[in-house]
Amino acid sequence: METTKNVYTNGKLTVTYKPTVCINSEKCARELSQVFRTSVIPWINLEAANSKKIINQIKKCPSGALCYNFNRN
Repeated sequence: METTKNVYTNGKLTVTYKPTVCINSEKCARELSQVFRTSVIPWINLEAANSKKIINQIKKCPSGALCYNFNRN
């Protein structure tokens, strides 16, 4: 069974979360909790940090469940 991908954007950046890939290490929530929140829906709030911090955190995702793309303006 495949689940729907979760897509979030802040206008400059689009973040995709793949729940079927996630290993639930919670690294994102521990290190950038204002963006990757475990007790609030939607759980990703891209307005809570600048794009550079978000990208740096996504690059640390051990499973590759978090991906990003820059939006074209």
